[in-house]
Amino acid sequence: MHGHVVRTERLTPTLVRVVLGGPGLDGFAMPESTDAYVNLAIPPAGAPYGGVFDPKAVREEQAQEHWPARRRYTVRFWDEAARELTLDFVVHGDSGVAGPWAASAAPGDVLVFEGPGSGYRPDADADWHLMVGDESALPAIAASLEALPADAVAVVRLVCDGAEHEVALDCPGRLDLAWLHRTGAEDDVDLLADAVADLEFPAGRVHAFIHGEAEEIRAIRRHLLSDRRLPRADMSCSPYWRRTMDDEAWRRVKRDFVAAMDADVA
Repeated sequence: MHGHVVRTERLTPTLVRVVLGGPGLDGFAMPESTDAYVNLAIPPAGAPYGGVFDPKAVREEQAQEHWPARRRYTVRFWDEAARELTLDFVVHGDSGVAGPWAASAAPGDVLVFEGPGSGYRPDADADWHLMVGDESALPAIAASLEALPADAVAVVRLVCDGAEHEVALDCPGRLDLAWLHRTGAEDDVDLLADAVADLEFPAGRVHAFIHGEAEEIRAIRRHLLSDRRLPRADMSCSPYWRRTMDDEAWRRVKRDFVAAMDADVA
């Protein structure tokens, strides 16, 4: 499956929105989940194949240096009527693969992907919702908040690089939102975990969505399971990236990291 860039928008200094359209999206269908994601396939510069390609065929027929980089991104919006797919990309200069692609994307450019997949939607039977993350989790958290009913209670803690990196979030229910700002200090890694530890939890059963930087997410997960006694089934938790590692290095160690994280709390 593929889409052509219709338009782009820079939402913050490091967040770029890309809207895809065109007949390559025929057959795309969103699941009910609010963390729906697609697996992008971004070819290297000078790849000896066209803009529309089959990632599996490329891996079978081309030398490894020509293989597309694979990245997973949350669907921010799917406009069924307009047949437009919106993805938000975190961009840090020339770092990474998907960010630089999004920063330079122009109308008519092609993006190949597979999916969507999914796994989370706010539990309608929960008494309240806890959503914690950083810029990488923002699309899923924003989509999840929009899906809440008017009587829902959501507690959200988000970390970013400063006030100019914050974005407006809509929620039909009651929203307790706090943005935390990194300073570049070593204790930035503790901002989210400390904020969650300091929370006075509302009464009742919580359904939690905890996604973002690996060490931050690991600490929060440990706290929720060990100290708050949150059942594992009531939490969606995943490390999207890891500080000090580029995408490729993180992909190589992620499986082992997640296994170690899972073993933290027996």
